[in-house]
Amino acid sequence: MYVKEETLDDLLNNIYTKLLKKKEKITATKGSFKEITGALLHIKRPRARLSRAEGKGKLFSCLGELAWYLSGSKDLKFITHYIPLYKKSSDDRKTVYGGYGPRLMGAGKNNQLKTIIKILSEKNTSRQAVVQLFDAKDILKPRKDIPCTCTLQFLVRKERLHMFTSMRSNDVYLGLPHDVFAFTMIQELLARSLGCEIGEYKHYVSSLHLYEKNFEEAKSYINSGFQQTIEMPEMPKGDPWSSIEALLDAEQRIRAGEDIDAESLSLDHYWLDLIRILQFFRYTKHEDESSKIEPILHAMKSNVYTAYLEKRMLEKSPTTIIAPAQLEILLSPKAENEVYNSRIN
Repeated sequence: MYVKEETLDDLLNNIYTKLLKKKEKITATKGSFKEITGALLHIKRPRARLSRAEGKGKLFSCLGELAWYLSGSKDLKFITHYIPLYKKSSDDRKTVYGGYGPRLMGAGKNNQLKTIIKILSEKNTSRQAVVQLFDAKDILKPRKDIPCTCTLQFLVRKERLHMFTSMRSNDVYLGLPHDVFAFTMIQELLARSLGCEIGEYKHYVSSLHLYEKNFEEAKSYINSGFQQTIEMPEMPKGDPWSSIEALLDAEQRIRAGEDIDAESLSLDHYWLDLIRILQFFRYTKHEDESSKIEPILHAMKSNVYTAYLEKRMLEKSPTTIIAPAQLEILLSPKAENEVYNSRIN
């Protein structure tokens, strides 16, 4: 099955509808589910990687998981700060065996992203720019978690970097939104590293499934209607890796409980906003830091993230009153750009 859409939200709406219409249910260890096999999902606008729907806007967990990958970590305590469900994926209560970090960003020659950049820098027509995440040893003995993603491939065509993900299995409700976010962010990182533009994103899954426990949430998502397209800001041009190092350093310090002054960092507003989001997440986890929430909200430069921050602030502080205009999640792309430009100029 081939599904082509402009955005993540369009894709989710289409896939949820198709899965819910299926009659057959399969029963497995983790519960009953409906399934599409051999699905190829195509997103034309990879920067529209965040769902605008109320229930699927997982900005904080998506960003936290991306930082976990890029840091090369498989540490359980790191990722459960953002996604507590990962506790179920650990064999030793310390690490996640199937964590992508060490496989993606290993030391020396095992840093696969650096290898991809080298290959495509030397020959941009190469068809060998493939990251391998699934290994033959992963199925030699039972594990609570092995990689769902097999490979990530990158092709440069007409000065645009296209990405092709291959997965053995994908939970369309819990997993797909996180995977699309992380992988298209990596796609954009590599595009900037190579000095080209981001292309389109294709995502192949052998078993694309929706668990019965999430049927009602999927129906609710569909009933909420189509979401207006709003993309994340463009990643700044130029080599992004010094900014990534600064982002990862800030993430570690924030997670450890340190207060940092984002404004003092010599970074583009794009990266500063991501650091502020990480700060906001921590401050909303701890009641004694609630006084730091509002200043972060007002410091944000891009309005793309505002609705996600305000929603979390309301969840954590139900008595907080926010003007209706601030709660509007469906800002037009023109309005988003005007707000962003006015804040950085």
